[in-house]
Amino acid sequence: MSLKSKNPTNTIAWKKLKTHFEAIKNEHMSDWFKTNSKRAIEMSLQWDDFFLDFSKNRINSETLSLLQDLAEEIDLSDAISKYFNGDKINKTEDRAVLHTALRSPKDAKVLYEGVNIIPEISEVKSKINLFSKAVIDGEIKGFTNKSFTDIVNVGIGGSDLGPSMVVDALSYYGNHLKVHFVSNVDGDHVNEVLKTLNPETSLFVIVSKTFTTQETISNATTIKRWFLQKAAPCDVAKQFVAVSTNIKKAKSFGIDTQNIFPMWDWVGGRFSLWSSVGLTISLAVGFEHYEAMLKGAGKMDVHFKETSFEKNIPVLLALIGIWYNNFFKAESEAIVPYTQYLNQFATYLQQASMESNGKATDRNGNKVNYQTGNIIWGEPGTNSQHAFFQLIHQGTKLIPADFIGFSKSLYGNKDHQDKLMSNFFAQTEALLTGNTKEIVGEVSDLSIIPYKIFEGNRPTNTLFIEKLTPESLGKLIAMYEHKIFVQGVIWNIFSYDQFGVELGKNLADKILKEFHEDLDIKHDSSTENLIQRYKSFR
Repeated sequence: MSLKSKNPTNTIAWKKLKTHFEAIKNEHMSDWFKTNSKRAIEMSLQWDDFFLDFSKNRINSETLSLLQDLAEEIDLSDAISKYFNGDKINKTEDRAVLHTALRSPKDAKVLYEGVNIIPEISEVKSKINLFSKAVIDGEIKGFTNKSFTDIVNVGIGGSDLGPSMVVDALSYYGNHLKVHFVSNVDGDHVNEVLKTLNPETSLFVIVSKTFTTQETISNATTIKRWFLQKAAPCDVAKQFVAVSTNIKKAKSFGIDTQNIFPMWDWVGGRFSLWSSVGLTISLAVGFEHYEAMLKGAGKMDVHFKETSFEKNIPVLLALIGIWYNNFFKAESEAIVPYTQYLNQFATYLQQASMESNGKATDRNGNKVNYQTGNIIWGEPGTNSQHAFFQLIHQGTKLIPADFIGFSKSLYGNKDHQDKLMSNFFAQTEALLTGNTKEIVGEVSDLSIIPYKIFEGNRPTNTLFIEKLTPESLGKLIAMYEHKIFVQGVIWNIFSYDQFGVELGKNLADKILKEFHEDLDIKHDSSTENLIQRYKSFR
């Protein structure tokens, strides 16, 4: 069964939220803290090793109640049930959305078209475990019988962003293997990576569900050509493995059938790091750490599936996001993790969120009459404080921000951690309170005062986690996945297709043919002029 379809703006809750918004839109959060000494306690949640403080938002108890009424009226509970039960909620592609099954325990039962898929998932996990361990321990070697020193992941989109982000995030837990990522079809990218590698000790993981993705296969072919300068065609089977459903094409490339790791149609690309796409993660940090990440995500799945809306972290974050997007008309959200390990986290979430909810057609096929999707961006603190925070503090745009911090550093440097976390807490306080004339104080040049005063009242969520571990990272990723899902349900859109992406790919294929064949393909005059200019330099 597919998801129910209801225009959220036609609900009773939405109409009440509009009236409520008009009543409180100009109120200052600082005043609410003064009138309610328990606000911080009332608007915070402890779950496992996660502590969420959402009190620094332009909401009150009535806002939360009305947002939860909206979720009830949309029948979010029914959508969550279908999401986890394998219903084909990706209707436009006639697929289920079951990446959650990949982090379910071994004894779970998840049916897809009447068949329990958990035994098959467990079998693939076991294959990843055995292969990873053998490579890490040096039991599987290259064509000259040397142990591997480097792993190269070749993929794009979800086949690159997820593994790359996780390997970066968990680098503290890494082993002796150096991991590289090749994604862009830009030939300079792949050649920059190749010049650092020894073909005898490099293992290449080609990640493409169809084994036809232009960028991935182009890069894989270039790498293979480079490899064959030192090796024989039969050696490809010893140094190349594939994550794909297209066994025939992977075999014709030269990959051993035993080294083809399967994928499933019910796993969308942007959520595929939990599948065999995570092979590179397992190689980089060891299967036990990869499995711990899966376990953490599974814990968040249970929390999301079983917890009432008022205490459900992904649901609350999603509803607060709806409040800013659709009522305050805030178009973007900043993700600011206070750890350098999460350097790629905002980039990962850009795809997860913007590819999912960047839609303008509702589930009835009608054009929506309200905003969907959020622009996601961000960088780690404290770097970001010296980059874009000026705009958040004093600019004309309202930009809600998620602050993610960890109470313990991994290397135990308390001096650095104290300085890092003092900034973490200070920034959310400054965004709340702003800078008044009283705070500025007396200055010799009175003309400078207007430039130092700003209103504050800028909203933030603070997520405080005990320590960055594989398990806590799994929880964090799954938390945002479920937030994205909830927002798509409320906006009444199909979150899991990506036809906009495919349009550009199709046009690129046509233009590429023009470079090599005399074809009469019509373009707009701008594109035609640009193509002709490029041809003149070839």
